Amino acid sequence: ILTTLKPFGSVSVESKMNNKAGSFLWNLRQFSTLVPTSRTMRLYPLGLCKPKIVHSNWNILNNFHNRMRSTNIFRYLFQDAFILKSDVGFQTRGISTVTALRIDRLLYARRLFFDSKHSLVSVDKFNGELKKVNLHHEVSSEDVLTKETKPNRISSRKLSEECNSLSDVLDAFTKAPTFPSSNYFTAMWTIAKRLSDDQKRFERRLMFSHPAFNQLCEHMMREAKIIQYKYLLFSLYAIVKLGIPQNTLLVQTLLRVTQERINEYDEICLSVLSNVLEVMEPCKNVHVLQMGFRILVDQQVWKIEDVFTLQVVMKCIGKDAPIALKRKLEMKALRELDRFSLLNSQRMFEVLAAMNHRSLILLNECSKVVLDNIHGCPSKIIINILQSCKDLQYYNLDLFNGLADYVAATFDIWKLKKVLFILILFENLGFRHVGLMDLFMKRIVEDPASLNMKNILSILHTYSSLNHVYKCQNKEQFLEVMASALTGYLHSVSSENLLDAVYSFCLMNYFPLASFNQLLQKDVISELLTSDDMKKNVHKLHILDTCLKLDDTVYLKDIALSLPQLPRELPPSHPNAKVAEVLSSLLGGEGYFSKDVHLPHSYHIDFEIRMDTNRNQVLPFSDVDTASATDIQRVAVLCVSRSAYCLGSSHPRGFLAMKMRHLNAMGFHVILVNNWEMDKLEMEDAITFLKTKIYSVEALPVAAVNLQSTS
Repeated sequence: ILTTLKPFGSVSVESKMNNKAGSFLWNLRQFSTLVPTSRTMRLYPLGLCKPKIVHSNWNILNNFHNRMRSTNIFRYLFQDAFILKSDVGFQTRGISTVTALRIDRLLYARRLFFDSKHSLVSVDKFNGELKKVNLHHEVSSEDVLTKETKPNRISSRKLSEECNSLSDVLDAFTKAPTFPSSNYFTAMWTIAKRLSDDQKRFERRLMFSHPAFNQLCEHMMREAKIIQYKYLLFSLYAIVKLGIPQNTLLVQTLLRVTQERINEYDEICLSVLSNVLEVMEPCKNVHVLQMGFRILVDQQVWKIEDVFTLQVVMKCIGKDAPIALKRKLEMKALRELDRFSLLNSQRMFEVLAAMNHRSLILLNECSKVVLDNIHGCPSKIIINILQSCKDLQYYNLDLFNGLADYVAATFDIWKLKKVLFILILFENLGFRHVGLMDLFMKRIVEDPASLNMKNILSILHTYSSLNHVYKCQNKEQFLEVMASALTGYLHSVSSENLLDAVYSFCLMNYFPLASFNQLLQKDVISELLTSDDMKKNVHKLHILDTCLKLDDTVYLKDIALSLPQLPRELPPSHPNAKVAEVLSSLLGGEGYFSKDVHLPHSYHIDFEIRMDTNRNQVLPFSDVDTASATDIQRVAVLCVSRSAYCLGSSHPRGFLAMKMRHLNAMGFHVILVNNWEMDKLEMEDAITFLKTKIYSVEALPVAAVNLQSTS
């Protein structure tokens, strides 16, 4: 076992030379006692020599401690460069017996090469100086033979074209290993991309068990500090994508070297490094590399010329990056906006979503480009744009209408699954496109056999959430088809999926008997009340129970569910004070209306007003107690937000529509007051607006009638 050697100390020049000479001789004696002088040494293409020691049972991926110890020894032994000269007579293929002649000390970060006169040239990467040392020896026949028998370099592209499997690449490495080893890993990943998932798993097992795999990993770690930086990044990316565990010595070594050499970047390296960071799992070395990458981008962002590289860097920078760095990247993208291609504009949505930065200027400009070139846009691009808009909470009605119009115009060439996915994303954004949803309903009615359980649940949720079937012509036919399709899966559907489906039917005011009977069985209810999502299930079961009691369900009226009590619906934390002030001014005081009213079935309304049956006169609450219930019209004023409507319209979404239906069943006349509209109105305009909402047309002055008709 080689002992760890101490470095030279800082002394005077003369004593330092003596100490270095003495230390070198002592080290040489120690080394000679362990390694015989006749030990065969291999001449590597890197210009370094190393004993040919075969570790047949050494697993690089597992024996971390031994590898770290041997790596440290190797680094120290070659702190001083050696010039190799062929010794006498003995020559085999690629192997020659050599003696070592010491020259000036060269650091690890330097590169060695020979000029045409067989002089050693040292390139110092730190100060850029060139040092030439004449070797003073003639080229021997052994040197010529070694040069002739040295295998030619082979590219990763050629390897991937000539080999059909990962094992073929390793076989090629075994026959004639060439520099750099990164080509072999890159070729293996190129081949792996062509394989199916099952083939990848099988080939990966063969790769790990191949006898040359450990040797290839050895070569890769040894070359990591001297190969071009882009090849180091290519190999690291390929190694991670090939499924080599990230906590192995190979990956961690490449990560550390990548950190040390990060200043050797160019634009290609920035792009590849971004992809590397994107596919790697979090760990300390990855975190350090991510921080170094952010510092590098912050310093060099204005020097990036390629738009594609800029977008790759932005996508990789991370959602938790400093806001100042995100804004700097945004400004750089805005400066390059005139150079954006169509693909760049389409990708910008995904890029901004990946860095969690909503740049309205970039999004608006890219939306215009997308709409101008919408024809022929692939479904994947449309789905990515909509998903990014959802993540960024970016609501562009023109963009959504344009995308939906295009899908509706080319509806016949779209697969059902793709259209459904787009409709689901539209529902997440609260957007309802009547034409597209009608076309989809028509296809479902024509081809119900194409539905599976997952599609049924998604369709029911989307249409009930957007309240689309409320006034559709083929509403009954569509609901019957969906109920029939669900009935076919009752024998295998889970309790929670069945509850979700029936809940969606309730929102649409439709009650399929078979599905309800299956759901209301005692064992199904018991399972729902003991599941992990008990609170959500109890909430939906209460709504179902309310629908059975208030809606027109002739066959299910007598069913009574025993459910845990729901907490009351909480009033808004900041009640609409402006609406209360307007009502007080309009009606003549707070005695004419009531605030935060709780009703049966856990419903809550913001304000209640009581009027005569013709809605001509408001009655004070003190007089209502003595009046007959048949002579009173109860008015419910609901203050609603934008999210209660479909995007860009006054069409109520599913839950609000159901609540209005139930309030009507309880005898209320429902008035909807939009919070964002009331906040914009002056007091006089707000009073006029509510007056037209509360009183009937006959009770209003002519001017108020005209205002109501125009609004």
